[in-house]
Amino acid sequence: MAALLMAGAVSAQTRKGKVEITGDVQVSELVKKHIEFNERMRTVPGYRVQIAALSGANSRDQAFELKRKFKEEYPEVEVYIVFTEPNFRIKVGDFTSKLDAYVFMQRIKDRYPGTIVKENVYPIHLDWSNIVPETDADADL
Repeated sequence: MAALLMAGAVSAQTRKGKVEITGDVQVSELVKKHIEFNERMRTVPGYRVQIAALSGANSRDQAFELKRKFKEEYPEVEVYIVFTEPNFRIKVGDFTSKLDAYVFMQRIKDRYPGTIVKENVYPIHLDWSNIVPETDADADL
């Protein structure tokens, strides 16, 4: 029995080989561009407070009116309208911690009932104009 297991192990070792995948060049170029884009796009997890989800007749106008009113009350807080058919969702804030989002939600929940905290991903906007390369190789980036 042991000899039979040893023969199987030796046989498995001798079956090593190379796998080559061939396909359309345009597909590989598209995958390459996708990888490059994802490497350049830096994001950070965060949270926003959703103050409303509107649908139906005039929901677009209602969403923009709610955004305007909210911005008047809280000018320091960013307001976003997200359309996912058939809903217009109004989300506020750019919170990096869930606790901060909940604290703000508690502050506004009397004026905006039905608010909820939603996870979000924010792009990081880096200012590259002030960055000086350390070496000549870095300058090619």
